[in-house]
Amino acid sequence: MERLSGLDASFLYLETPSLHMHVALAMVFDPSTVPGGYSFERMKGSIADHVQHAPIFRRRLIEVPFRLGHPVWVDDPGFDLDYHVRLAAVPSPGGLHELAELAGDIAGHQLDRDRPLWEMWIVEGLADGRIGFIAKMHHSTVDGVSGAELLSVLFDLEPAPERPPPPDEPVEERIPSGLELMGQAMAARSLRPFEITQDIVRTGYRVLNVRRVRLDSDRRTGRGKAALPLSAPRTSFNAAVTRRRSVALTAIGLDDVKRLKNATGTTVNDVVLAVCAGALRSFLIEGHELPDKPLVAVVPVSVRPDVTSQKGSNKVSSMFVQLPVEIDDPLDRLMAIYEGTKGAKEEHNALGADMLLNWAEYSTPNVFANAARLYSRMRLADRHRPIANLVISNVPGPDFPLYLGGAELSAGFPLGPVMDGMGVNITIMSYRGVLYWGIMACPDTIPRVWNLVAFIPLALDALLEGAGLAPATYRSAEAAAAVRACGIEVDVPSGS
Repeated sequence: MERLSGLDASFLYLETPSLHMHVALAMVFDPSTVPGGYSFERMKGSIADHVQHAPIFRRRLIEVPFRLGHPVWVDDPGFDLDYHVRLAAVPSPGGLHELAELAGDIAGHQLDRDRPLWEMWIVEGLADGRIGFIAKMHHSTVDGVSGAELLSVLFDLEPAPERPPPPDEPVEERIPSGLELMGQAMAARSLRPFEITQDIVRTGYRVLNVRRVRLDSDRRTGRGKAALPLSAPRTSFNAAVTRRRSVALTAIGLDDVKRLKNATGTTVNDVVLAVCAGALRSFLIEGHELPDKPLVAVVPVSVRPDVTSQKGSNKVSSMFVQLPVEIDDPLDRLMAIYEGTKGAKEEHNALGADMLLNWAEYSTPNVFANAARLYSRMRLADRHRPIANLVISNVPGPDFPLYLGGAELSAGFPLGPVMDGMGVNITIMSYRGVLYWGIMACPDTIPRVWNLVAFIPLALDALLEGAGLAPATYRSAEAAAAVRACGIEVDVPSGS
């Protein structure tokens, strides 16, 4: 039995019928590598083999009576793999649009809290005989980095690996009683007065540090500061969301991003944010709603190396970063983002990596959950300035091939949740030299999500041209083929 951390539990409390707090992944596999040929049962059997070695997939939630404390994870005595692994198919022509439409439909339904909080769908009917795979898992279970790490747990490193024997230790089948849960929750609450006093003092000191950093920035250049919450301009996608979800997918080359990074003295993340800003600028111009001030993006930051002693699955903090969509020149936008993220990192470090984790521990289940439902039901996001315009997350993925049931992973598109007031989420994951982009949106606030996706490679082209660099290319035929599968024409350098 393991009690959820405050941050993990907050993703449960935030969830409402229209706000779904699960993350997802849409993938494409090449079944030509499967020894003996593809079958649904073979892929399902591979998942079963891995799940028995990963307790995270067998645990379910138990609520503390009267919500006196955060829920706990327990091993599910009624675990049923058939419920969690399902078969689906997409209609002809079986391209990325069809896979994305299915992913959006799956993402539009909440996970059953009476079972382990994940589902996987093996998808047949893709073009060229390829196999799709859509997985979703509750955010209380994983963050971006731990979700990427799960790929190496769930998948194989070769088409036909030796299967390890099942674990010897039996699964604990006893569900703790309500009295046990209440007793443990009350014991945890008894320590809070001492902990909260420490955190108040620590927070006051760190806020003064942030103020000092901002004043230093003003004295130096007047630029390079983090964006502030509630300073974002309103756009059409900054409204209360419904339960419906739409998905759009694309990809660009990691080598092209690195060429830009090296030529401009910035970072990979700066270039990714600049591509986002360029695509959003074109999208907003198309919709006749370009603001005269920067958009504000929430950028999750992994703090795992700094908080090893902290419990819980989510070990993240967040930065508020400006996206200067009002700037016309692509390179000027990139350099403004570089300065802004540099300042945001300084302020984030001054505030401390564990700030969000510490204060999340004091979230009160009943108050937090009821406030989230009231906020959603009354559509309060329509009545105040947006906290931020969108979430942008960049997750490092593996640089080596992965296999599921012998099928090689060709492409993987991550998908993050949308929230009231932020009707679009852009998540990027690297895999074998390609950056895969997954855009999750609420179609009732942003019905043209594929238009936004179409501007992403164009924004990359504009940055390359502005920096005087060669057009987008791919260093290997495999990477080029993966991106062409997204409907993007690319070149491969001669000799590759």
